[in-house]
Parts: sequence; C-alpha cells; structure tokens
Amino acid sequence: MFENLSDRLSQSLRNISGRGRLTEDNIKDTLREVRMALLEADVALPVIKDFIGKVKERALGVEVNKNLNPGQVFVKIVRTELEMAMGEANVGLDLATQPPAVMLMAGLQGAGKTTSVGKLARHLKEKQKKKVLVVSADVYRPAAIAQLERLAEEVDVAFFPSTADQDPVDIAQAAIDHARKQFMDVVLVDTAGRLAIDEAMMAEIKRLHGAINPIETLFVVDAMTGQDAANTAKAFNEALPLTGVILTKVDGDARGGAALSIRHITGKPIKFLGVGEKNDALEPFHPDRIAGRILGMGDVLSLIEEVEQKVDRTKAEKMAKKVMKSGKFSLEDFRDQLEQMRNMGGMMGLMNKMPGMGKMAGQLQGQMDDKLTVRMEAIINSMTPQEREFPDVIKGSRKRRIAAGSGVQVQDVNRLLKQFTQMQKMMKKMKGGGMAKMLRQMGGKMPPGMFPGGR
Repeated sequence: MFENLSDRLSQSLRNISGRGRLTEDNIKDTLREVRMALLEADVALPVIKDFIGKVKERALGVEVNKNLNPGQVFVKIVRTELEMAMGEANVGLDLATQPPAVMLMAGLQGAGKTTSVGKLARHLKEKQKKKVLVVSADVYRPAAIAQLERLAEEVDVAFFPSTADQDPVDIAQAAIDHARKQFMDVVLVDTAGRLAIDEAMMAEIKRLHGAINPIETLFVVDAMTGQDAANTAKAFNEALPLTGVILTKVDGDARGGAALSIRHITGKPIKFLGVGEKNDALEPFHPDRIAGRILGMGDVLSLIEEVEQKVDRTKAEKMAKKVMKSGKFSLEDFRDQLEQMRNMGGMMGLMNKMPGMGKMAGQLQGQMDDKLTVRMEAIINSMTPQEREFPDVIKGSRKRRIAAGSGVQVQDVNRLLKQFTQMQKMMKKMKGGGMAKMLRQMGGKMPPGMFPGGR
C-alpha cells in the first residue's frame, strides 16, 4: 500500500533540500507536486485542500534547525500533517461494558465483511484473551452463514447458527442471549451487504442497530475503491452511529487514498487494516507508522511486533546458538528461515517496513516474492535428509531428481544452492561472535539489534 504515493512524495520532497529557509517561493513547486501526488493517490479533494493549506501555513517562514536542512524540516511538517489527517494515534476497540460487548459489522457486499469478522475474532481471542461468539445476520446469502461458520472453526471461536428464513433482529438477540448464558466476552454480528447503498438495506441495519445497541459499530470498506470508500463511509455514518472503520484489501492498493480520506470525511477513526487473505492478516491502524511508510521511512515498530508474534523464538534461539558455536548452517536451517520469513509477509513485506528499503523493494518486485520462497521450500523438501545436511553430495543425477520432485528446472536447483552457499558463508562469520566484528567493520550501518551479537 502507498507505493505510488510514497514514490511521488519522496521525489517531491527531495527537490526542496539545500535552502537556508522555507519561503512561499521555494515551497510552491514542492506543494504542487505533493498536491498532484495526493490526487493520483485518489485522495478526496476536500482532504487535499485542507492538507496542503495546513502544510503551507506551518512551513512558511520556518527557521531551519541547525541540525536539519529545509528538506528535513518540510518532511517533518508533511509527516505530522499526514498523521493528523489519519487520526494522530491508534484508537482501540471499546470493551468497557457489561459482557458481552456487542460489535456490529456494516458495509457493502464484497468489501470483505465476513472475512473481517473472522480476523477480528482471532485478534480478540489471541491478543486480548477474550471469549468470542460470532453470528451471521445475513439472511440473504446462505453462503455467507456457511463461510462464517468455517472461519469460526479455523480461528477456534464459538459460532451461533442462523438460517435464511429467520429475522436478522431475532438472530442477533438470540446470539447475545446465548453469549450471556455462556459467559462470553464479545459477540461479533455480521450483517447483510448490498452492491450499492439502498433504503431497504439502511432501514434494516438501523432496526438491527436499535434492537441490539452495540458498543462498537464498525464499517468495513475496500481500500481499492479510493475516495469512494470515504464517501460510502460518510453515507453509512449518516445512517448509523459508526464508531470506527476497518479498511480491507490494503495489500492490493498502491494508492492509499482511502486511508487519507476516511477520517477527514467521516470523523471516525480507522481501527484496523486488512492486509491479506489469511485469518491473521489484520493490523491495528497506527497513523504515525503509516505516515512513516508513506514517506519511505519504514515502520520498525510494526516489524518488531510482527517478529515477536510470528517468529518461533525457541527454534530461532536454538539455531542461533548452533551457528554461534559451530558456524554450521544446513539446508534444513535455511528452509526454516524461509518459512519464518513467509509467515511475516515475505521478503517484500519485511523490506517495506525497514527504513529506506521501500524503493529497493519496488525494484526487486517479482524477484523476491512469496512464490519464489514457496518454490525454494519445495526444492529443499524434495531433498533427502542427507542432502539437506551435506549439500556437497548434490550432483547431476540428484539435481535432476530434486528438480523433477519439486516441479522446477535444474537451473532453479542450482540457483538455490548458490544462494544457500552465500548464506552459509555469512553464517560462518557468526561463529564465536564474528558477527559483532563484521558489524564493527561495516561501521554500524545496520540498525541496532538486527543480528545476534550486534548492538
């Protein structure tokens, strides 16, 4: 997300460096470029006008700090205003009520509402240790009820059954009553979506909202619809007292207009981002971190959180100790590394969150994606335990067998073995604290704490 906007803004902001002072003359062209970047990102016009006005007002006549050049000062101002436009800080879910806390999910058909219910249920269960019940009040699509039941099973939360011949209000009230008796903490109510906003749909969801009085009314909207997402959110907000927004499919949106427009147009915070199809692909929305990503500064905090949540620490520590002690690194270890990387969104996902690496990630698109990681894992899986431990035995006939077993060409096997050899050489340098020495020789160019033995 934000790739196009990030590229345009980075280029625009580079053009203003080298001035002793920010004046109307020397920021005029940069502001025009910023405006064009926001238009191309499909940000709503009122948002652009307000954003540009605030940046200009703050930038004019600002004395440049002796430690910062004008470009850096301007970037700081733009970053602050981006954060303000998106809501300053993360707004969490409100659970301060007598259990069960009822949450109503609203949105158009195809926005990813039912999938988001499953993701949110997993988030509440794993991150907040809540007992969750999910229920579908979408009586128009039996497939949606079946989908939610399957998702509930996947994320291991309770599911309350419903059928197409029931009234949505009766379904929701029965589910809440059941949750109360079972001492559940949260009830997530999925609702019917439509292909467009219509009066019948709004009347039904208003009636449902009035009957169950949810503590959270979350609007689920597709990021790829750009500023239309903000306009749809506004229409729902006028019909329902929304408490927040879940922005879905952001991994497929290179523009980012919806994220920058929704808060300004609706006054409601974006609470979560849907960042993929898997049921754990839901991130709390942090405007400050997103602003950093937009300006190519990375998102180290999200990266750290992801490492803590998704890396098998025991396995990682065991491998680190082995490498530090003996310098040995097998293809089995290499496969574990690939698997851990894939669990964290792949190499591209990691690079996008590392400061200054966003542009490089764009250049490497297609060379280091998930498909390549999966292919590499398949090649290693086609090897015997002996071959994984002693790759030097892998010669002609073995390479042909491995290639056939993993559905690739022999040159793909050669490429993997070459990459493994390079990785193995690097790992040998870690033996006996060698990584710390290597980092010192590099002049501390890597971020602190990136490797065992590093600073």
